Amino acid sequence: MKKTSAKELPLPGLYNANHAAEYGYGPNAGKLQRDAGAWKAAQGVTAAATDRFNLHLLLIDVQKDFCFPDGSLYVGGRSGRGAIDDNRRIAEFIYRNLGTLTNVTATLDTHFAYQIFFPSFWVDQDDQPLQAYREVTREQIERGQARPNPAMAKWLCGGNYPWLLKQVKFYCEELERAGKYTLYLWPPHCLLGSDGHALSGVVQEARLFHSYARGMQSWVEVKGGNPLTENYSVMRPEVLMRHDGQPLAQRNTQFLKTLLTSDAVVIGGQAASHCVKSSIDDLLGEIVAQDAALARKVYLLTDCMSSVTVPDGKGGFAADFTPQADAALKRFADAGMHLVKSTDPLASWPDLHLA
Repeated sequence: MKKTSAKELPLPGLYNANHAAEYGYGPNAGKLQRDAGAWKAAQGVTAAATDRFNLHLLLIDVQKDFCFPDGSLYVGGRSGRGAIDDNRRIAEFIYRNLGTLTNVTATLDTHFAYQIFFPSFWVDQDDQPLQAYREVTREQIERGQARPNPAMAKWLCGGNYPWLLKQVKFYCEELERAGKYTLYLWPPHCLLGSDGHALSGVVQEARLFHSYARGMQSWVEVKGGNPLTENYSVMRPEVLMRHDGQPLAQRNTQFLKTLLTSDAVVIGGQAASHCVKSSIDDLLGEIVAQDAALARKVYLLTDCMSSVTVPDGKGGFAADFTPQADAALKRFADAGMHLVKSTDPLASWPDLHLA
């Protein structure tokens, strides 16, 4: 690999670790631009365009609804502080390695009021909305225990309710056949226009500081707006075809190419058990199809991601997806990807070969 400097930099004076736990915190972009310019000059930071080694940081769904207890789908992990502590470590990782990180891309889970994985999309046999934190299967649809909300048919499929019924049956069948997920209903989250859709303030601050200091765009990849499919992965929706053979959605081929042409890719975000896991799964699938050795240039920040847990109110969990995340990390490591911590110096990371 080509080489570049791995010098660690000091945290800028504007950074306050306490902001990682504040739902309402957000940076002043104008002031941030000025501060980044002064800090860049003081630290001798060069423009990212001059980098000889393209190190790409991918931050998956580091959004308020996932990152704070005030959000609708807080990723607390088993500790209860999961995403909060992850946010702090992500921000500090960006600041310390700002002179080496070429690109930082944030994904944005982006939804509307009616999505196939929201309770609003479904009614039961008594025309009552379904509840969150439950599965929906083809068998339940066949029995009438779950069916698409008829109120959606006009705007979703021109009023053709039989078509919609066939589509949701097909969708659940495709999910079950693939064996990745059973359709799971989540509380409304990351609704476009809501506070919960925004990035965690401390991460937003760090990524913008990187952009201003290094002259690099603040890249974003939007996912999740198709009401008829889940989109855990930034690389592709869960189902690509409709029941009638027409396309439902498409793979994010351009972004896949962007990542695979980078010299190294570093990944963190939320949640380790769902969107992070699914995105890495799809990236690994593309790597295996091209060249399995490419897995060695992927680094997973294990201390910058947490799993979905649903507290039961009695000190335990009604649902805990940590084992699935742990199993996935082991599988990724077995494929050649590197499990690292954000606090480990880049110079110590295997196969990175930084000067």
